[in-house]
Amino acid sequence: MRNLFIAASFLLASSSAFAACSVDVDGNDAMQFNVKAIEIPSTCKDFTVNLTHSGKMPKAAMGHNWVLTKTADMQGVANDGATAGLAKEYVKADDARVIAHTKVIGAGETTSVTFPVSKLAADGKYSFFCSFPGHWALMKGTVTIK
Repeated sequence: MRNLFIAASFLLASSSAFAACSVDVDGNDAMQFNVKAIEIPSTCKDFTVNLTHSGKMPKAAMGHNWVLTKTADMQGVANDGATAGLAKEYVKADDARVIAHTKVIGAGETTSVTFPVSKLAADGKYSFFCSFPGHWALMKGTVTIK
């Protein structure tokens, strides 16, 4: 019985650690993310962002994506993304400043991105945002390693 308890405790701990290596983020038609800060445990090898769009508008009118950059690069990446257009997910092709990003989604859609945590420095300043034109000013937050 004791071995069963230990095994069950290990499985619960493992699944809890796995769950901590992902976050669910929702964007809506009011240009808001439901998350303002993401803390990534330093024990995570990879981290996944699951993005949903709970609004009713299509991606051409009110699409959302999730883009991760150094905070200092956010505005430049957003500006370059706006000129890249919807066909390129509002992310400039091969932009080395972009650490990770999802595709643009519209109402009722979901997408995700997984990236290696090793791309982030423990003492770095990182931001996430939606690069759909005009959205990044409101739809943004911070990412830290804890």
